[in-house]
Amino acid sequence: RLAADQGNAEAQWRLGYCYYVGKGIREDKREAVKWYRLAAGQGNAEAQRRLGYCYYVGKGIREDKREAVKWYRLAAGQGNAEAQWRLGDCYFFGHGVGKNKREAVNWYFLSAEKGNAEAQRRLGACFYFGHGVAKNRQEAIRWYRLAAEQGNSVAISMLKKLGVM
Repeated sequence: RLAADQGNAEAQWRLGYCYYVGKGIREDKREAVKWYRLAAGQGNAEAQRRLGYCYYVGKGIREDKREAVKWYRLAAGQGNAEAQWRLGDCYFFGHGVGKNKREAVNWYFLSAEKGNAEAQRRLGACFYFGHGVAKNRQEAIRWYRLAAEQGNSVAISMLKKLGVM
C-alpha cells in the first residue's frame, strides 16, 4: 500500500489484485478497479489487462465490452499474452468490437506463440473448424498438442477425439 500510495504502478495493480481476491484484505472489487485504473493509466500492461477483464465481466464496475476491448488492446499491444487471447475472443465472438475471426486468429497466434495454453487451444480449434483460417487438421493437432502439454483439458479431449492421444 505504501508503494501504491506513492504512485508505483506495479504496487498499484498488485494491491488491486489483493482487493480483487481478498488476499490479506477484505475483498472489494470496486477498490480493486480503482487501483487497476491508477496503474493502467500509467501504462502498466498487467493492470490494463485486469481492468479490461473487470469491464468485460462487470466486476467492480459496470460491464462494458467496448471499454474492455480498449484496455485489452492497450495491454495486448505491449505483448501481454493473456490480453492478446482475450482480445482474440472479443473479435471471435463480436464482444465490444465487430466480429472478425481472422483478426481473432491473429491475436490468438500472438498469444499462442508466447506459450499461452488457452490461446493455443483456441488456435487449434480455429484450424480444426476453419474459423478465420483454412481448415488444417495437422495445424489443429499441433496447437492442441502444445496446449495439452500444459494440461489444457479441452485440448486433451480434442486430441482424444481426433484419435491422436
